[in-house]
Amino acid sequence: MTAYHPQLRTVHDVVAFHAGQRPDHPAVHCEDRTVSYAQLHRSSNRTAHALRRAGVTAGHRVAYLGKESEHYYDVLFACAKTGTVLVPINWRLRAGEIRHIMRDSGSTVLFCDEDLLDTVDALRPDLPELREVVSLAGFTGWQTDEDADLDPSWSEEQPLAQVYTSGTTGNPKGVVLAHRSFFAVRDALASEGLDWIDWRPDDVSLIGIPGFHIGGLWWSIQGFSAGITNVSVRVFAGHEAVRLIRRHGVTTACVVPAQLQMMLAPPRPKREDFVSLRKIVYGGSPISEALLGRSIEMFDCEFAQIYGLSESGNTAVCLPPSEHVVGGPRMQAAGRPYPGFAVKIIDGTGRVLPPFEVGEICLSTPARMIEYRGLPEATAATLVDGWLHTGDAGYLDDEGFLFVRDRIKDTIIVAGENVYPAEIENAVCAYPGVVEAAAVAVPHEHWGEVVHCFVVTHPDQPATARDLTPFLRGRIADFKIPASFEFVDQLPRNPSGKLLRRELRERFWQHLDRRVA
Repeated sequence: MTAYHPQLRTVHDVVAFHAGQRPDHPAVHCEDRTVSYAQLHRSSNRTAHALRRAGVTAGHRVAYLGKESEHYYDVLFACAKTGTVLVPINWRLRAGEIRHIMRDSGSTVLFCDEDLLDTVDALRPDLPELREVVSLAGFTGWQTDEDADLDPSWSEEQPLAQVYTSGTTGNPKGVVLAHRSFFAVRDALASEGLDWIDWRPDDVSLIGIPGFHIGGLWWSIQGFSAGITNVSVRVFAGHEAVRLIRRHGVTTACVVPAQLQMMLAPPRPKREDFVSLRKIVYGGSPISEALLGRSIEMFDCEFAQIYGLSESGNTAVCLPPSEHVVGGPRMQAAGRPYPGFAVKIIDGTGRVLPPFEVGEICLSTPARMIEYRGLPEATAATLVDGWLHTGDAGYLDDEGFLFVRDRIKDTIIVAGENVYPAEIENAVCAYPGVVEAAAVAVPHEHWGEVVHCFVVTHPDQPATARDLTPFLRGRIADFKIPASFEFVDQLPRNPSGKLLRRELRERFWQHLDRRVA
């Protein structure tokens, strides 16, 4: 029996529907708290009425800066009910990075963890559009007593979320996603009766990826749409995830490869810890075949790999469980597109390439973004004639399976976190004596990729890694700080002066076939 409800087309319908169908069924477990579907519906109504009281109307942006909790989903559904757009912000970012997202989004209300209020208070003079900051510690006190249904009438094209992803200038871009982005894969699989990613009424889902990532937001909405129980992990830790799987009888989970590694790390779990698991969905960063093999052996369940971008509404390609055979011919593949989705490979002139020729991966997906907020030129360059240009390089085999081989864009993915080299290079070059810097991705067994930074210093002002690492702390998020530095006399450039970044990273990757997930 599947938990597919095709009549649900928008996120605001989801919680109301299940509050009527199974009101007492647990919707969210978080720490020692459980919220039923009826409670989540009523509470998000109160939040929606409070947003309206604050003068927030359809199209306004509402930001969330905090760790995972039931309040996040409360705000998500309240935004859906009021037609406002949720802007989830990575709580690990530094003040300057948070300022950029808040200013760029023009968010009018911010929900914030108590320990980040001082940071936000210091930023408020630079945030003229911010009307109200709500401490999540006092969340229920901020809500209204009014819990009547709002009877929203938004269409599938109504913007729901604005997720930030790395940009070519080093500043993140706001990817605007409509309600339809979160139902397209569900409908595509159901149309062909495929169970690559499926839901059953008694499923319990572990939301391993944080909600400020498209992967975490997308996965949670899949679970809520199915009306199942979702386990929210406040801050992911391997041993805690294992405990939650055992305690709640988790049946399905979505994680990045680094989280698989964390769950397998000492003290090593036992196979009986995972007897309830039936499927793990993973993606978001490179995974080694060795880690995947160990995971398949330990978790003893089905695996499905997903590939996509924030711009594609998360996933557009899937390697189904049937292809997860250790040593099998498809283990290096990203997968194949869902029914009604498509992949093509093009060269630099836009010509479609035949099987096995490497070029840029382009995706056709009904889940694609509406736009980059306020960046029409960047939107037009990414969405071309209905095709999403990914910036990744790869090829299709003769059966339509996609193999990702390299990254045309220079984004570095550290344990699922997107990092753009310009962010790091700008910060490193602010150190006295640094002439120029170049950051590249290098492979890492646990995190998929880490940052390696080449640095050129002035002869009279040498620097060391011991100088640069503490200098960068507080300027950029910790996950962006290079894991290693290499000091060189000059950086390689072509005759026109363009940095040859691929040449810098080639020696780190040349022994690997699979360069990105």
